[in-house]
Amino acid sequence: MSHFRLSSFGTRYAGDTGISELMSDISSPPADPAQPLCMLGGGNPAIIPELSEAWAEATRATLEDPGFRRLVGAYDSHIGPEGFRDALAERFSSDYGWPISRRNVGLVNGSQLAVFYLVNMFSGMFPDGSRKRILLPLAPEYVGYADQGLDPDCFRSQRPTIEMLGTHSFKYRVDFSALRTDESTGALLVSRPTNPSGNVVTDAEVLHLAAMAREAGVPLILDNAYGLPFPGILFAEATPIWNEDIILCMSLSKIGLPALRTGIVIAREDVIDALAATNAIVSLATGSVGPAVAERLLRSGELLRLSREVVQPCYRAKSLRAQQIIAEALGELPWALHASEGAIFLWLWLRDLPVPTRELYRRLKARNVLVLPGEHFFFGLEEDWPHARECLRLNYAGDEALFARGVGILAEELRALYG
Repeated sequence: MSHFRLSSFGTRYAGDTGISELMSDISSPPADPAQPLCMLGGGNPAIIPELSEAWAEATRATLEDPGFRRLVGAYDSHIGPEGFRDALAERFSSDYGWPISRRNVGLVNGSQLAVFYLVNMFSGMFPDGSRKRILLPLAPEYVGYADQGLDPDCFRSQRPTIEMLGTHSFKYRVDFSALRTDESTGALLVSRPTNPSGNVVTDAEVLHLAAMAREAGVPLILDNAYGLPFPGILFAEATPIWNEDIILCMSLSKIGLPALRTGIVIAREDVIDALAATNAIVSLATGSVGPAVAERLLRSGELLRLSREVVQPCYRAKSLRAQQIIAEALGELPWALHASEGAIFLWLWLRDLPVPTRELYRRLKARNVLVLPGEHFFFGLEEDWPHARECLRLNYAGDEALFARGVGILAEELRALYG
């Protein structure tokens, strides 16, 4: 049997990278089929009954709408249906005073794809022969970005400062004393809340980053997949922020529609126009069902009410309970959790861990516990940092009993390692 030859692009993605390795493990049979799989490593949101019923009712209404046949029987716009874009622009203009219209709103098939477009619009080789990179002001950053650049060296990351909040608690902060833009900077990119750590960059930090971006003549890309106003998985003081220096990315995934792949971008009109052209080439059109279902809840105000009154309290309670489980299981071990300020993950620092967390990942995987090792999240650093090999990302959004079982197995492995 002959073998196809892959280009450098193909061979680069044929191996196991952070996100592809995890997705492969999720879809593979567990190591021990007789034991439950403790999925602490994925990004699935919680199944919240009241939220699920609201989406079910909105979906039923969409199915019964006379326009449903056209909704699924014809391509929609290459930048998303006008109705949803109008509804979102009107809501945000009214609630936050943002001077936007639907011309400032673009939809693509998932926020992951939106960031892929943006990363490659603002990095790589430019017409004048210069080469640009994306600056990440706060490592660790989302593993899903790591391999998105068509230029394999498109990211430069900045180490944060670490503030200890107690024996078992800490927080990352942007190190503005060391953060610099230069002629190679094409854009700044930060998630808020940050995946994986649950860190929330403060309003002051966002405005400082936006000012740095403006001075450099580049955008600040703000990934708001877990943030305000929806899904609102945020437990610290923060304000929705947008201006013309910011490209704001949002999603319907963590508000309960991950399978409908709806990513939202709010930006200057010229950025949305470029995004529309790119999306037309890559995807032809944007899926219509997610925006159609969500528009009903957005216009009624129910989407924002559910975010405030159902989603945020649910995740806050889950986070607090998960932190308690970890504290009880790990006890005297040298561990610390990043302050849980948002998102659906807890970021565990295992100080002076005798093996890299990739090895700990393999040991846990053999016992039907899937986590995500920290090494994947520190891409773009220009120097070695042992801290990167001492952290794990744990998803607390799933079943509490399975979370507790997984953390118990983790504790057993750690006690064996630390001796």
